[in-house]
Amino acid sequence: MAVTQRLELRQSQSLVMTPQLQQAIKLLQLSNMDLTAYVEQELERNPLLERDEGTEGEGGSEDGGSEDGGAEPPDSHELTEAETLPSESEAPLDTDYENVFDSGPLENWSGATWSGDGGPSGAKAGGRNFEGDDQSLDQRITEPVTLRRHLLEQLQMDMSDPIDRIIGVHLIEMLDESGYLTGGLDQVAASLDCNLDRVEQTLAAMQRFDPPGILARSLSECLALQLADRNRLDPAMETMLDHLEWVARRDFAALRKACGVDDEDLAEMLAEIKCLDPKPAQAYDFEVAEPIIPDVLMYQGPNGAWVVELNSDTLPRVLINNSYYTSVAGKARSKSEKEYISEQFQSANWLVRSLHQRATTILKVSSEIIRQQDAFFRKGVRHMKPLTLREIAEEIEMHESTVSRVTSNKYIATPRGIYELKYFFTSAIAGVGGQVHSAEAVRHRIKALIDAEPAAKVLSDDAIVDLLGRAGIEIARRTVAKYREAMRIPSSVQRRRAKAGKVSSPLL
Repeated sequence: MAVTQRLELRQSQSLVMTPQLQQAIKLLQLSNMDLTAYVEQELERNPLLERDEGTEGEGGSEDGGSEDGGAEPPDSHELTEAETLPSESEAPLDTDYENVFDSGPLENWSGATWSGDGGPSGAKAGGRNFEGDDQSLDQRITEPVTLRRHLLEQLQMDMSDPIDRIIGVHLIEMLDESGYLTGGLDQVAASLDCNLDRVEQTLAAMQRFDPPGILARSLSECLALQLADRNRLDPAMETMLDHLEWVARRDFAALRKACGVDDEDLAEMLAEIKCLDPKPAQAYDFEVAEPIIPDVLMYQGPNGAWVVELNSDTLPRVLINNSYYTSVAGKARSKSEKEYISEQFQSANWLVRSLHQRATTILKVSSEIIRQQDAFFRKGVRHMKPLTLREIAEEIEMHESTVSRVTSNKYIATPRGIYELKYFFTSAIAGVGGQVHSAEAVRHRIKALIDAEPAAKVLSDDAIVDLLGRAGIEIARRTVAKYREAMRIPSSVQRRRAKAGKVSSPLL
């Protein structure tokens, strides 16, 4: 075939991801917090967008752009801003702590300023006014104390040598979130060019700090420090701490023999171990757990049917300021100004439409999930049916990837609790007579069987397979073991040993 140059005209179809389509897909998979942050950025970037504050008039637009009589574009619901706490200040090591109440009676403190020398000063330079920008005394008292600050205060009061203080600061910086040291002492000695014995002595002194068990290098050392603080670290306890793996396996016979105690003493020792804190830093540097705010609300109507609606508190409400757009568009003269105004107006329109489409799609997918899992909501988890993304996509005539994006990081409040939308998609397990069972329902059955097993007859994985087979569920033993381990349920040997220990000693 000769190689020649020629012109050909071909017609083809291709999917082009426009910026608007990319924005719609991005908004579809965002969680509530991410969507709020994204909308806030758009409100700051686009002058034609404004937050709809409702009818209360708090912080509304001065020009009343939404009241010009024109038809309002589709919007989402009002955005509530989360309050942020002020950051805590770190206490330096060289701070002098004095009794601030030694400067006179409380009546003399009216209108005074807080000075660096620990007492009130009328107009001293650098003083801090109680009514100024700094926090008041009651705010300083109520703010949470960080673990680092708590340890640095103890380090300053207990150690006067500058070398010990420097070593202590390095050890504090090596703590993990549980309160354990994350590095070796030889690293501290090498970085500070000091003797390793000096580092070990400093660590031993700091291990007496509050909270007990802090700065430990292992779990056994952490528990030993707490027992020593309670004056309960005897030779029998030390032996038990050396064999914590036996405690985890509930091997009470080996523990009694190694510690040289009887059943009653062993029960008391185990009870003391249970009262200790394996993570002493857990009470400090805590992060307030953010509550799950559902995207969809579900409740039963008067006629018994399920009512599904969007949670208006989770969606930001934005609209286009039409009057402002008309004003600036009429004053634009140059080509660049007109292009900028047109681009921002188009971007604002697409954002409002994307938010509306996102809310509509979430509601559509949620309604179909509720219809498919009606038996679960009415009768419980044992009646959950297998469900896939493709089945939902076919019913609502959408692509499977769209359903996947909608159900990611989205939650629904139901009469049975708050669930992620992904929870209702489970694989199928074959049953007798062509029936299929949801994997979540099978896991629930396994947990129910284990919870109801008597101490004298602990069920093995093979026995659970037989019981499920009688109920019409065909499942392999390794699948039962996988589900059991996923639910953090011990094996039959460990459960038998634990229940035997509880029967022989009521304190365990």
